[in-house]
Amino acid sequence: MIVSAPAIVVDSLKKTYRDGWIFRRQIEALRGVSFAVERGTIFGLLGPNGAGKTTLIKVLIGIVRKTAGGAELLGYPAGDRRGRRSVGYLPETHRIPRHHTANSALEYYGALSGLTLREIRKRRGPLLQTVGLAKWGETPVAKFSKGMQQRLGLAQAMLHDPELLILDEPTDGVDPVGRSEMRRVLKDLKDQGKTVFINSHLLQEIELICDKVAIMNRGRVQRFGRIEELTQRSEMECGLVLRGEPARVRQVLGRQGLPCPPDETVAAPSNEESELRMTVRLADQGAVDRLVDALRGEGISLLELTRRRDTLEEAFLGIVREQTPS
Repeated sequence: MIVSAPAIVVDSLKKTYRDGWIFRRQIEALRGVSFAVERGTIFGLLGPNGAGKTTLIKVLIGIVRKTAGGAELLGYPAGDRRGRRSVGYLPETHRIPRHHTANSALEYYGALSGLTLREIRKRRGPLLQTVGLAKWGETPVAKFSKGMQQRLGLAQAMLHDPELLILDEPTDGVDPVGRSEMRRVLKDLKDQGKTVFINSHLLQEIELICDKVAIMNRGRVQRFGRIEELTQRSEMECGLVLRGEPARVRQVLGRQGLPCPPDETVAAPSNEESELRMTVRLADQGAVDRLVDALRGEGISLLELTRRRDTLEEAFLGIVREQTPS
């Protein structure tokens, strides 16, 4: 089986800016960033303002030169024109000239990507349909809302059928219905084998769509992995729904070294079976297995066991706070 090389490889990447003419103060925007983005996946980049996310994107597409380390895009060094031809890019603060209509804007950007007018006109109708602007082709961009401009920006990024899309805040200003439609479009692109790289402050969007995420802070990647890996708590917090005698439940919890949760249902008569709901904190999966075995051994029915996880927002805030000096 042939395994394709990653779409993006970043290896110990550094970027240092120099500020001022006299003292030349150095600002380390990237401090040895490393990760890889597999082809055919949706990848999310997260971080507070000043984390280095925008600098990283600019290095990848060749707008900014790296200071040290390496970066590759689609098998070519970052900034190489051969790689950039297969990249669709939507900047965070893109501005489409207001005198354009949606159709003429796509003609303009398509020509910059090397497409013929015939190719552009063949593709733009279906693209505008895809991003929800099918009826707005002849409307001046000056009349577009921020969300409509973002949709058009996504269409121009997709126009030349790139292998990789790099989208900087793609849903900024887009309403909830539009965000849902954009998620559908991005998932369709993934199904087609495309790779999507998203930088966004909307953590809920990232949580819903991304396969893997990197969290940056102070120029470094602090955490990298799948959503379920990033949101997993170090201590396992499990919600239990049991049926059995409260006294027996207390005994089982006590033998496992667990405090009996202050749940009203546990205070029912000790000789009567009740449906008990509680939350317990366990050290690891082995502790979960031992508790389940002990409950069953006492004839207590386990109706439900759910492992509680942080939301991506909770995990993100925790990681950033750990790395930010007080």
